[in-house]
Amino acid sequence: MVRKLSLLVAAGLVATTLTTTTASATPAHHPKPVVKCEFTPTPENPAAKPVRIPSPTAKAKGTVDVYFVTNYGPFVVRMDRANAPCGVHNFVHLVKSRFYDFTQCFRLTNSARLGVLQCGDIYRQEEGGPGYKFPDEVTGNETYPRGTVAYGNQGPGTNGSEFFVVHSFANIDPNYTVLGHVIAGMSTFDRMVAAGIADPDQDGPPVKPIRIYKVWSF
Repeated sequence: MVRKLSLLVAAGLVATTLTTTTASATPAHHPKPVVKCEFTPTPENPAAKPVRIPSPTAKAKGTVDVYFVTNYGPFVVRMDRANAPCGVHNFVHLVKSRFYDFTQCFRLTNSARLGVLQCGDIYRQEEGGPGYKFPDEVTGNETYPRGTVAYGNQGPGTNGSEFFVVHSFANIDPNYTVLGHVIAGMSTFDRMVAAGIADPDQDGPPVKPIRIYKVWSF
């Protein structure tokens, strides 16, 4: 029943996003409508769920809206292909492969430096990726205000499926590829934070598990 209600609310967000605009990160300049991407297999870290490596050609213009339904409610992210063509291409590929469906977000932070929800790790925090990696798409001018959605990583060029959503602010170095911004449903993250974090330093697992039921895009 909860999932059905969330889907109904998400349908309402679809209508809302048709007229919603949002600020975007400083776009990278891609004179061509497509770019080539490099996806490198990681046999030492095989895919946590069945998924193929994405095609090497990515669109470098336009936006795509990605819809999420969680046990705390829905939210919508508008992703900018011009700013991160390979990153958005990969994310949409994982969405279409249902990689994020029925997964859990294992890390929630709400400290003076960092306020984010981290998702995309299938097994546990920072474990369970898609079986490949790809380079960063950063300019060095990235900032991460409330609503920013970006790839998490374990060092340069290690992007995969892990991503984070900034629910307050993130005072971090510009080392993380910005995918886009939440354009509807930030109250979902407010509810997650209000439910609490099971760590005295406010950086760890949420008190109540945060589950992603369904993700889709248009």
